[in-house]
Amino acid sequence: MCGICGLLNRDAMHPVPHLAQKTRTMLAAMTHRGPHGDAFVTRPHLAIATNRLAIRGVDQHQPPLIEHESGIVVACNGEIDNHRELRRELAEAGHAITLTTDVAVIAPLYLEKGLAFLEHLQGVFALALWDPRHQRLILARDRGGERHLYYTASDNDVCFASELASLLNVRDTPAQVDKAGVARYLRSGYCPSPQSPLKDIHKVAPGEMIIVEPTGIQHRRYWNMPAGNPPAPMPSTQDFDKVFRAAVARQSDIDVDYGVLLSGGIDSALMTSVARSIRPEKKLTAYCIRFAEASFDEGQYAAELAQHLGCDFVPVTVSAEDFPGMLRELVHATGEPLADPAWIPLSLVTQRASKDVRVLLAGEGADELFGGYPTYLGAQWASRYARLPKPVKALSEKLIEAFPTSDKKVTLSFLLKRFIRGQELDGLARHILWTASISPDWLRRLGIEPPIDDTRHEPSALLDTIQRYDFDHSLPDALMAKADRGGMLHGVEIRAPFLDQSVIEFAARLPAQARVRGLTTKVFLKRYALEYVPESVVTRRKRGLSVPLASWLRGPLREWAESRLSHKLLGEAGINTHAALELFTEHQARTSDHARAIWTLIVLSEWLQWLDQHTGVSAQPVPVRAVADMVQPTS
Repeated sequence: MCGICGLLNRDAMHPVPHLAQKTRTMLAAMTHRGPHGDAFVTRPHLAIATNRLAIRGVDQHQPPLIEHESGIVVACNGEIDNHRELRRELAEAGHAITLTTDVAVIAPLYLEKGLAFLEHLQGVFALALWDPRHQRLILARDRGGERHLYYTASDNDVCFASELASLLNVRDTPAQVDKAGVARYLRSGYCPSPQSPLKDIHKVAPGEMIIVEPTGIQHRRYWNMPAGNPPAPMPSTQDFDKVFRAAVARQSDIDVDYGVLLSGGIDSALMTSVARSIRPEKKLTAYCIRFAEASFDEGQYAAELAQHLGCDFVPVTVSAEDFPGMLRELVHATGEPLADPAWIPLSLVTQRASKDVRVLLAGEGADELFGGYPTYLGAQWASRYARLPKPVKALSEKLIEAFPTSDKKVTLSFLLKRFIRGQELDGLARHILWTASISPDWLRRLGIEPPIDDTRHEPSALLDTIQRYDFDHSLPDALMAKADRGGMLHGVEIRAPFLDQSVIEFAARLPAQARVRGLTTKVFLKRYALEYVPESVVTRRKRGLSVPLASWLRGPLREWAESRLSHKLLGEAGINTHAALELFTEHQARTSDHARAIWTLIVLSEWLQWLDQHTGVSAQPVPVRAVADMVQPTS
């Protein structure tokens, strides 16, 4: 794990020392990502650099920047989990690999397989490969999007880095807010690939390879999640046990101590139990986020499970007072807004874990793959609800909307209010509405036209469609962005065994009824989990990592929140601040729970202030209701 960056410039007016200095400037902005050394390589028209968080080969100076004897240069942020198998195969093919680092297999694999080399890599990575024979630069991102890579390209140059803030240090022109990117951020709470919130800066998409050659730039998919369910027998839990244990073993095959992020839920409990059984001799510490608010705190369950599994237990209690300072630090370090409130507690728990370990295993990805979200239940039941007589639906909606607003965690009233909205929409559009940070009506009141999506899909495959949508969008660019940025700010790598390629492809074979059936989510995974964890963990209602933000915005964070919502930079970016304060007033009066929408605007305000300070130029105004002209439909 590390930070990578580089510049390719074919303009003779930019000599190598100039490119090298710019690259050093980018790397200096990412020192938090790699405290264990750095490396630089320069070639005509090219400079590449990395810093290193040592996970494997910690006693050796092996930064993840490899100069192969062929002239190929590789910079890799991440881990190649099947490097041992690849090393043996490449040796049989005549490649002598002397370095022990896992990154050392990439260049000979490219020489052997050509542009198909990525299909043979297993692990989490964002990489850059320079091939001087073809004057070719390749940028790529792993299948699940666990690692991130930003880039900007013009006719003469390409610049890339692991974090957006790093790129801004070397731009020759002031950064400008991208209207479409902001619109999508406000709707979803994150910026989906390939967009970023800034013009001319993009993200490499999960499973994508970008090929930069003198003749132009190509975008290729080297991997797609398997579509549909092949006609095969239902996989057994014994089949999955082999797959999952191998995935956890691969991802914990490292040379440093590691810990786990443990909550009271099934995913982290199962992962921890499997990790414990695979390496019983290894010390394993469980880190847990706690809140003083009882309905949000799962620390007691996590502590009991840690004791049951023989893990040390380290709780980290998070309070409202932690939020302003940590949000500012995260935004300033990484350079991109992210409206998941759990970003703050995740970063705080990794800050504590950094005193002991460099790697944490997490349960991310299980919900998207095995069908764990309440919205998946809603999708299954929406068609039945639609068939109810209109008077019955009208009465139901009236009763549900009359439920009082609650500050407790994921209440039934909150879920039902989400469920009855958008019933006139198709299944995917309804799912996007249910998961939105800010509703279309409020977006328009704020002066932003809601983004337009291509939601065409086969109705009979709705569950597959919405799971794939989450896998392609919110998982990589929200959940894994939260993990990457929150953890690496403190030099801690977060790894997700559920996103191992073998686990992803196993889950894709499960029929819909093995994922969601009746009122039960994660049907197959829960059956498997009973082999490792107590039944009480499996049957406990899903709660997820939520933050008591609704009450905090009415209490200790009220003045700070109001100052962010009324900041002039929001107005200059096209946000109607009067409407933002109306949203805030409704929340204070408990007319509605607008915590997610308010937080999304607060993070944007914080980001705009950072951008203004960083570039010395205010964000370009976004004309009210003109954003739709800039938004392109996405699949």
